[in-house]
Amino acid sequence: MDLASKAGKHLQLKETFERQTRMYTFEMQIIKAKENYAGNYRCEVTYKDKFDSCSFDLEVHESTGMTPNIDIRSAFKRSGEGQEDAGELDFSGLLKRREVKPQEEEPEVDVWELLKNANPNEYEKIAFQYGITDLRGMLKRLKRMRRVEKKSAAFAKILDPAYQVDKGGRVRFVVELADPKLEVKWYKNGQEIRPSTKYIFEHKGCERIMFINNCSLTDDSEYYVTAGDEKCSTELFVREPPIMVTKQLEDTKAYCGERVELECEVSEDDANVKWFKNGEEIFPGPKSRYRIKVEGKKHILIIEGATKADTAEYSVMTTGGQSSAKLSVDLKPLKILTPLTDQTVNLGKEICLKCEVSENITGKWTKNGLPVQESDRLKVVHKGRIHKLVIANALIEDEGDYVFTPDAYNITLPAKVHVIDPPKIILDGLDADNTVTVIAGSKLRLEIPVTGEPPPKAIWSRADKAIMEGSGRIRAESYPDSSTLVIDVAEKDDSGVYHINLKNEAGEAHASIKIKVVDIPDPPVAPNVTEVGDDWCIMSWEPPVYDGGSPILGYFIERKKKQSSRWMRLNFDLCKETTFEPKKMIEGVAYEVRIFAVNAIGISKPSMPSRPFVPLAVTSPPTLLAVDSVTDTSVTMKWRPPDQIGAAGLDGYVLEYCFEGSDNWIVANTDLIDKTKFTITDLPTDAKIFVRVKAVNKAGASEPKYYSQPILVKQIIEPPKIRIPRHLKQTYIRRVGEAVNLVIPFQGKPRPELTWKKDGAEIDKNQINIRNSETDTIIFIRKAERSHSGKYDLQVKVEKYTETASIDIQIVDRPGPPQLVKIEDVWGENVALSWTPPKDDGNAAITGYTIQKADKKSMEWFTVIEHYHRTSATITELVIGNEYYFRVFAENMCGLSEDATMTKESAVIAKDGKIYKNPVYEDFDFTEAPMFTQPLVNTYAIAGYNATLNCSVRGNPKPKITWMKNKVAIVDDPRYRMFSNQGVCTLEIRKPSPYDGGTYCCKAVNDLGTVEIECKLEVKVIYQGVNTPGQPVFLAGQQQL
Repeated sequence: MDLASKAGKHLQLKETFERQTRMYTFEMQIIKAKENYAGNYRCEVTYKDKFDSCSFDLEVHESTGMTPNIDIRSAFKRSGEGQEDAGELDFSGLLKRREVKPQEEEPEVDVWELLKNANPNEYEKIAFQYGITDLRGMLKRLKRMRRVEKKSAAFAKILDPAYQVDKGGRVRFVVELADPKLEVKWYKNGQEIRPSTKYIFEHKGCERIMFINNCSLTDDSEYYVTAGDEKCSTELFVREPPIMVTKQLEDTKAYCGERVELECEVSEDDANVKWFKNGEEIFPGPKSRYRIKVEGKKHILIIEGATKADTAEYSVMTTGGQSSAKLSVDLKPLKILTPLTDQTVNLGKEICLKCEVSENITGKWTKNGLPVQESDRLKVVHKGRIHKLVIANALIEDEGDYVFTPDAYNITLPAKVHVIDPPKIILDGLDADNTVTVIAGSKLRLEIPVTGEPPPKAIWSRADKAIMEGSGRIRAESYPDSSTLVIDVAEKDDSGVYHINLKNEAGEAHASIKIKVVDIPDPPVAPNVTEVGDDWCIMSWEPPVYDGGSPILGYFIERKKKQSSRWMRLNFDLCKETTFEPKKMIEGVAYEVRIFAVNAIGISKPSMPSRPFVPLAVTSPPTLLAVDSVTDTSVTMKWRPPDQIGAAGLDGYVLEYCFEGSDNWIVANTDLIDKTKFTITDLPTDAKIFVRVKAVNKAGASEPKYYSQPILVKQIIEPPKIRIPRHLKQTYIRRVGEAVNLVIPFQGKPRPELTWKKDGAEIDKNQINIRNSETDTIIFIRKAERSHSGKYDLQVKVEKYTETASIDIQIVDRPGPPQLVKIEDVWGENVALSWTPPKDDGNAAITGYTIQKADKKSMEWFTVIEHYHRTSATITELVIGNEYYFRVFAENMCGLSEDATMTKESAVIAKDGKIYKNPVYEDFDFTEAPMFTQPLVNTYAIAGYNATLNCSVRGNPKPKITWMKNKVAIVDDPRYRMFSNQGVCTLEIRKPSPYDGGTYCCKAVNDLGTVEIECKLEVKVIYQGVNTPGQPVFLAGQQQL
C-alpha cells in the first residue's frame, strides 16, 4: 500500500534537505499507533534510472504509560546491497503503487508477462487497467530481470524471474540445488526470513521450497536465496482486487448557472477513479471549473455555474469497471420584471436607466445601434438581476435611443433619453454689477453668450422699449449660442440699463446690463510750488472739474527749464495724490511744471504751467567738529567743511557756545569765520560749555554740527607718548650724500620739552638740524655722511612725565677695493685667482665681487663674473696665446667699489701651434627713450595707514623720476618718500589724510624723451568699520573727538 495517500491526521511524512552535506532525510511519523499498524514497511527511492529501497518491521504493543524513544530510521536496511547502483541515489520523492486485482469473471492475467511482451507505449494503459501505480519500480525490476544470468554451480534450477499472486493468496518459491548438503537461506529485501505461520519451508531431495501464506501488499518485494557463496533472486508482485462501480451515474438535466453534481459509488474506499468528458480525461485543479469530491466509496464530480458548453457525456472508470451518463444544460426562461422607461432630464443631471430580469445574466448596452463604451462619466452596473446604465452630468450628445440586450436571449429592452436645458445668460465676462463701459465715439458690440436646449429666443429692451433686429444705430443680433447688442458711434445719452430676455420650452431667463459711456477728463488748473530745496521742490494742485465719467486714476507730472521748450516726464507710475516732489534739479536754474489727469479712458490735455521757481539750498552741516586745545581761559575748536556745499557756495562759519545748564547760545565770532579753526576766549576757568558750528551761504545757515559732550575749560595735562613710525623701528639706512628727513610724531599737553642725543652725547646742530612742533619733531640732514651713523635718543617731557625712544641710523657708502689680488695658477685655458676682502666695507656687508679681465695688447676690460661671493675664482675659456691681467671690484648694498685691485703679474696662455684672430664686434646701441612697463593704478588708502604707489619704467640712459600731485612736483616733503630700484618706482605716503587724496603723476625724463603716467588716490576715514572718503561716520554710542 502506498502510504503517501494515507498521510493525514495519524500518519505524517516529512522530507528535509541539508545544503552543506547535500543529504536528503525522509521521516515517517505515526501518531497514536494502533495494533493494525503492525507489519513490514518499505521505503523505495528512485532517481532518473536508478532505484533503491529499505524496509523494517513494526510491532505495536499495549501502552505501559512510558513512551519509548524509537528511531524508525535505524530499523531500515538497504535492499540494494550488491547492486551496481546501491548507495548512489539522491532521494527526491516517495513512490506510489496501487495494484489492481482482475475481475472475477475475467481469466487470470500475469501482469509481469504482459509488461514483458507489451509495447512501451502501452505501459501507462496497462498500469491503470491492472491497478499498478509503481510502474517505474516494475520497469526497473524488468530491466534487472532481462539481464543474462550466469550459470550457477550451486543451483541446478534457480528461481523464476518473477512471481505473481493475488492479495490474500499463497505463493510457492522453489529452487533445486546441485549439492543437497549446501545450506540455504531465504531473504526478503536483504533481511533473512525465519520460519513462521506465514513463511513455511520444505525440503524435498535437492528442492528447497518456501511458502508465503496470506499475501499482502507488504509482501510485494524482492526475494533471494543463498547457497554457499551464490544466490538467485526473484520478484513477487501482489495484486489488489479490481475496483467495481457499485452505483452507476445517472442522466441529469440542469439550467445555466446552476451547480451540477454527478455521483457514483465504488467497491473500495479512496479508490483510484478517473473521470472523462466525451472520452477526454478531466483533470481538476485551481484553475479548472471541475472539482472532484471523495467521501469514502462515494465519488462526486461537481460543476460550478454550468453553461451550455458543459452539455456532454460524462463517464467514470475504475480498474474493475466504468459508468457513463448524459448531462444536458439549458437556459432558464427569462422574465422582464422591470423594463426600461423613457427619460427626460436636465442638462448636467444624472441619467439612470434601470431594468430587472428574472435571471442573473450578463447583457450589452447600445446607443443608437452602437455599443456603449464605459468612461469616467458613463458607468455600466450589473448587480444580480439588476442592470443599470448611469451617466453623470448629462450632455446634449447623451440624447438618443438606448437598448439593453441580455446575453443568450433574443430579447431587447429599449428606452429613449431626451436632454433639455433651461435658458441661461452667461455674464462671466462683465463686472460684478454687470456694467459695460464704452468710450464716447467708439462702437460697442456687446456679445452675451446664452445656453439652452432647444436654443432659446432672445429679446433686448431699454426702458420698456424693445430693440429690434435691423440696421439701426442701436440694434440686436441673434446667433445659436449668443445674442449681441450693437451701438454704432456711442453717445453720452446711450448710457443706461438694457434688458435681455431668453425663453424656450424648458424655462425663461432675464438679465440687466448697465452701459456707461465715458470720455477723457478735463485738464487740471495750474499747479502751485509751495516749497523749494537744493535740487527739489514740493508742488500741489486741484483735481479737474470734470472727470470724464470715470474716476481719476492719477496724474502725470512734467517739468522744463524756463528757457527751454522741451518738457520731461517725471513719473512713469501714476501719482495717486495731488502733491508731488520733483527731484534731481540743478541749483540756480529756473524751472516750470505742469499736470496731466488720467482716468480709465485716457490722458487729459496738460494744465497751464506753474510760476517759474529756482532751486537753492543751504549747505550740509560741517563735519568732524573736534577740540583742538584747551587752556584755563580758552577753547580752540576745529572742524571740516560740509560734505555738500551746493550752488550757493560757502560764505563762512558761525561758532556758538552755551554754558552747561543753559539754553542760551552765544555767538563766539562777530564776523563769519573763513577758516575751519577758531578759539573761544575769555571763558571762566572750570566752566563747562557746549559748542556747535554752522555753515552759512546765500540760502542761510545750515543745520548745526554739535560737539557731543561738554568741554571743561581747564588746562589738561596729557602724559607724553612717542609714536615711532613703523619703518623707523628697524635700522634706518641711507647712502652717503642722500638727505635724511625723519618725522617722529608725539603727544603731550601742555607742549612737551624735547631733547635729542647721539650715542649718549649732545647733537651738533651745525651738522644735524632739529625742528620741533607741537605734535612732532624732525631730524634733517641735508647730505648724510658716514659719521652721522649711530643711535639717536629722543626724550619727551611734560612736567614730571617722561617718554624716551631710540632710532638707529646707518649711513652707508660704496666699499673700498680688495686688498690684494694674486694669480694662483695657470693651466690650459684657465687661470686661478684669489684675493683678500677690502679694509673698508662702506659701513655695510660685502655682498659680492665683480671680476674683469683685459688683454695685455688692448687693455680693454671685460666683466667675467658678477655678484661673486667667494674670495677665489677660476677664469675659464681664455684665448690661447694671449696674455691677461685681472682686476676685482668689491660690492655692497650701495654698489661696486670706485676702484679695483689689479694683479701685478699677467697670466700667459701658452700657444699650442694655433693662431688666434680676434673677432671684430660692432658696438650695440643700448639707448632707449623712457617707457612705463607697469602703469600706476587707482588706489584706495585708509587714513592713518601708510600708502604706496608703484610703477616700473625702462630707458637708457637711466631716466630721472619726478613725482607730482595735482600737477605740482613733490620736492623735499617729509610726508613723502620716493624709491627707485631696478626700474621699479615707488612713492610712499606717510599716514595719509583725506587732504592727500588727488591725482598723482610719475614723470620719467632722459635725453631721448619724456613720459608721464597718472592715477587717482582716494583716502577713506574709518570709524568702527564704517568708511567714507572724507566724512567720518559715528555709530550709536560713540563720541566725536
